[in-house]
Amino acid sequence: MNRQRADSQGSLGPNDEVMPYSDDETDDELDDSSESEPEERREAPQPPVDTRPPEAGWKVKANDRAYHQLPEFQKKIFLCVKKSRYSGNAIKTYKYNALTFLPLNLYEQFKRVANIYFLALLILQIIPEISTLPWYTTLIPLVIVLGITAIKDLVDDLARHRMDKEINNRKCEVLQDSRFQESKWMNIQVGDVVRLKKNDFIPADILLLSSSNPNSLCYVETAELDGETNLKFKMGLRVTDERLQEERQLAQFDALIECEEPNNRLDKFLGTMLWNQERYPLELDNMLLRGCKVRNTDYCHGLVIFAGADTKIMKNSGKTRFKRTKIDELMNYMVYTIFAMLILVSAGLAIGHKFWYDDIGSKAWYLEDGKSYSADHRGFLSFWGYIIVLNTMVPISLYVSVEVIRLGQSKFINWDLQMFYQEKDTPAKARTTTLNEQLGQIQYIFSDKTGTLTQNIMQFKKCTIAGRSFGDPTTAEGVSVEKMKPVDWSWNRQADPKFSFVDHFLVANVRSKKDKDATEFFKLLSLCHTVMVENNDGNLVYQAASPDEGALVTAARNFGFVFLSRTQDTITISEMGNEATYEMLALLDFNSDRKRMSIVLKFPNGQIRLYCKGADTVIYERLSPNSRHKDTTQTALDVFANETLRTLCLCYKDISESEYQAWSRKHKDAQVTIADRDAALDRVYEEIETNLMLIGATAIEDKLQEGVPETIANLAKADIKIWVLTGDKKETAENIGYSCSLLTDEMTIHYGEDVNEKLRVRQTNRRSNPQTAARAGKKKPSEPFFPGSGKNALIITGGWLNEILYEKKKKRRRLRLRRLGRRPPPTNPQDGQPMDDKEKELRQIDFVDMACECEAVICCRVTPKQKANVVTLVKKYKKAVTLSIGDGANDVNMIKTADIGVGISGQEGMQAVMSSDYAFAQFRYLQRLLLVHGRWSYIRMCKFLRFFFFKNFAFTLVHFWYSFFSGYSSQVAYEDWFITLYNLAYSSLPVLLVGLLDQDVNDKLSLNFPKLYVPGQQGRLFNYKKFFISLFHGIFVSLIIFFIPYGAFLQTMGQDGEAPSDYQSFAVVTASSLIFTVNLQISLDTSYWTFVNCFAVLASIAIYFGIMFDIHSAGIHVIFPSIFTFTGAAPNALRQPYLWLTIILTVAISLLPVVCIQFLYKTIWPSVGDKVQRNRKRYEMELEEEQRKKKPPAFQRNRPSRRSAYAFSHTPGYANLISTGRSMRRRRGGGEGKPERIRRSAAEIRNSNVGSVSAREHGGDDAALRVRVFIQLHLL
Repeated sequence: MNRQRADSQGSLGPNDEVMPYSDDETDDELDDSSESEPEERREAPQPPVDTRPPEAGWKVKANDRAYHQLPEFQKKIFLCVKKSRYSGNAIKTYKYNALTFLPLNLYEQFKRVANIYFLALLILQIIPEISTLPWYTTLIPLVIVLGITAIKDLVDDLARHRMDKEINNRKCEVLQDSRFQESKWMNIQVGDVVRLKKNDFIPADILLLSSSNPNSLCYVETAELDGETNLKFKMGLRVTDERLQEERQLAQFDALIECEEPNNRLDKFLGTMLWNQERYPLELDNMLLRGCKVRNTDYCHGLVIFAGADTKIMKNSGKTRFKRTKIDELMNYMVYTIFAMLILVSAGLAIGHKFWYDDIGSKAWYLEDGKSYSADHRGFLSFWGYIIVLNTMVPISLYVSVEVIRLGQSKFINWDLQMFYQEKDTPAKARTTTLNEQLGQIQYIFSDKTGTLTQNIMQFKKCTIAGRSFGDPTTAEGVSVEKMKPVDWSWNRQADPKFSFVDHFLVANVRSKKDKDATEFFKLLSLCHTVMVENNDGNLVYQAASPDEGALVTAARNFGFVFLSRTQDTITISEMGNEATYEMLALLDFNSDRKRMSIVLKFPNGQIRLYCKGADTVIYERLSPNSRHKDTTQTALDVFANETLRTLCLCYKDISESEYQAWSRKHKDAQVTIADRDAALDRVYEEIETNLMLIGATAIEDKLQEGVPETIANLAKADIKIWVLTGDKKETAENIGYSCSLLTDEMTIHYGEDVNEKLRVRQTNRRSNPQTAARAGKKKPSEPFFPGSGKNALIITGGWLNEILYEKKKKRRRLRLRRLGRRPPPTNPQDGQPMDDKEKELRQIDFVDMACECEAVICCRVTPKQKANVVTLVKKYKKAVTLSIGDGANDVNMIKTADIGVGISGQEGMQAVMSSDYAFAQFRYLQRLLLVHGRWSYIRMCKFLRFFFFKNFAFTLVHFWYSFFSGYSSQVAYEDWFITLYNLAYSSLPVLLVGLLDQDVNDKLSLNFPKLYVPGQQGRLFNYKKFFISLFHGIFVSLIIFFIPYGAFLQTMGQDGEAPSDYQSFAVVTASSLIFTVNLQISLDTSYWTFVNCFAVLASIAIYFGIMFDIHSAGIHVIFPSIFTFTGAAPNALRQPYLWLTIILTVAISLLPVVCIQFLYKTIWPSVGDKVQRNRKRYEMELEEEQRKKKPPAFQRNRPSRRSAYAFSHTPGYANLISTGRSMRRRRGGGEGKPERIRRSAAEIRNSNVGSVSAREHGGDDAALRVRVFIQLHLL
């Protein structure tokens, strides 16, 4: 049975196994790739082509710092100022220093339009002719805002300074004055020779010269680069290995390195070394890259090629982008709208003042001010006066409050114990305070695979042997049970106690030695591999090229077939306690085309047998017709695949001596073939890997991080689409897609060739139908790529991505045009190339539309730059809010490109975390970050902004209504100190607490009802509609607050016989009504009441009355008579019951419509949140009941299944090192007297008290086994 796959056109497309780097291809590569293309027809005589070999762009002279300062290596940085093109090794991520902090920070803050606006207001208030408010009403809030923001920026930058200082001050030994001296990383320069020791981080991109290991092998951990925890080996050149071991020799080293320019290609390096008039080729295997760690090597020497910003890890980090939330952008547009309203209203009132002065003001003697200004002049001054009076529509305290709320929300994320990973003592960390509400609007998530979704740990879970499946809980008698204790491995002294297996029946079968198939099965696992082994203090330590192979060899070890040692020609194992040595005649290594590996062995009895393991798709094609158990094994493979296990088929073939000799001659001929050697070897391998006999199959679990499937399912319910962008091969990525429930059996999967064909058809139709192109240009919805209701998924490799988006073709064309030195002829519409940039853009839009129609998208074999490009495409053409999550340096570019970047602070280093906005230890915490913290932050910020705009419209527009009764004279309706303190003290605390603490439903219901997240994605809670609702609400309340007291004050007589209808009493009544209204209004809008909220509302009202009675007292008027002029106004006005009744009536009429509307909405048009709140207890009971009834789904044999990925690493293993002897070169003068110290027989290993220490436990240190094995092989 096969999974659903869309029909595809047979075409020669890019290699799915190759990771493309088209964006950084060198000209030489493009020359090679373009040779096969037909040259364009020449239309005019061409200039002669320069046939000189291109000079290498990067030259490094060993032990010669002065060489790199020569004029030819200088570059202009400003006018005539030049500096060396070679970067120093210091890194700089901070923004300010002691001198630049104040001017740069102020410059950045005043790039915010609101701050410039308030500065302009301050300048206007200093001018006496137009000032209607004291200057301090603007200066104090402005200084507070600038100060708080500056302090926050300073704290952030100090953290960057500390991090930079920690890295730059790391120590390293550098060869100076003919001896190695300790130096700081920041002082290392290109051309320096450095010495690194075991567990040292590599400070720059270094050419490996020699090491303490044979052949100058050096083992590095590349977790910070690619997330892979398996050790990689690097090898020095033979000439440097032999001649550069001593300090004296290294000091005399004066080679010239010519290589490619600094670039971001992690998988490639090309160069040459000119030394003693001889040239030696250099490649990536000779390079140690910055960010890696030296492991299992006592010391090594290297030459610095790229330093600092030129290193590959820094080139992959991408540009740091300033990130702003959608709400920030919307708020800016709203502020612009308010500015426009402010200018229009002020202009209207200024015109009104001009006409009023002509009609009334100039004729009223009691209004004479002694100034001979014309009406036009007075209108002009009135315009600026009203700009000052009405400026509180955009209060500066808004920005302070927003920063405080964001800071508080960030602290809640940091303090969340449910996002604390106890195993590694790692809390969640909000590394920015400006993006919290954006977490509630995410539409697309782009995730890495290795280390992000998976643990990169493989476990042998199940197997099928001779048609019978094993691995489920079973007793030793073969009775299946629901639960079973893991097997006790105490009978096997060499077993790994960490290995867990629950099928006791299989163990009993193997121990009984009666089941020949089981014996052959585990013997194959112990022999057919490229694993290295070392006995380390009585412990066997395996180091494999992939975790899959390590898991299989460990499984064989626990079942009694222990891999003990190997040489270039032999393999020694312990078979149930009996040692046996097999002669290795040939090792046929794995590659991505073969999808299998084989080994030809000569048994102690002279029998020759081939063992083979590989993907079922290639093994079944090569099985003998006489092979048994094919159908039952196929059924078992289907079961394993549906359980998302990684499967391998195991088989063997007995070979006669004559057959082997004939094949061996062909094999040797292929090995010495000069042209296309790999293809020749593959053809020879094919000849012997036929008529195989099937033994069974293994099933390995690529362990996902805990909770990954549930997290992805929950996020999908919240209408968040998840795309996986990984450098892994297609089969591995696809398998993980099924494991984590991103892919399901109901989905139809479309691969690169399918996608390319659909896009080609759409492009052809567009060319033949210009109306379609016009419609696409107008961004009108086009026809769907996948009509129907079925679910679709897209799996595309990096090569196909370049093909589809014209990246490779664009490069080739540009290079060809440069070579020919002319403009291109008219493009043939049928040549598969874009006719112009517009068509290229339409092609990208088509691809994004197609991908967004799919339920899941997996991009595999993609480069770091391609990851960022995919994110950019979705941001550009979908205008969507994106989030990227990863754990390695290859994810940094993607993390920086997305609207929000999340770093997994796991075992793979801290590069991703350092570039991220948020960091935590496990992928499962992402759903809590988004569905709880993100949603709450969005709701709180939206509610805060809506209310803040409302309360300031209600406050400010009272001046507008008052102007109709004050001759449009810019007179304020309130006391000056009330205007100053309104947003700072009287109304700020309740709304601030709503922005910090409010929640519509609790965290559990937020997670259980992901649909609550959808309003944030759609921006429903804060948009222009909500803004204008707040505006009209504020206009309504300001009308009530002004006109009811105004009406009450007309022809009113107090109890004492005096009329309280003076301006100061009116100001007190309107201000009191406003304070009661806005504080009670925020109470109605509060969903989550705490003691703090209640206290804040009551305290705000109490603070208002306390301050008002103080500043209206006679005592303070005596001290500051010109500042506090409302002497006795509040006591006189508020002792009148009539005015208290006026205040109560004003507040009631202001709030009554709001209460009615909220009641109607919650009753007739309830939101999802309202429904959840109303039925909270019932929903909780239903969820508990569902969880009790939920059972794991049974396997359905009739459902479509898929083949899980074959369990092999991305690249060939150590077979080449083992079989060719390339690693066995003798060091000059070395080797004598060493056999007794190094050689250790397999019998000693077998008889030692062997425990089990994994390379993982040792942090990779024990993988030095390979060094010792190489020496042992060499000596043997």
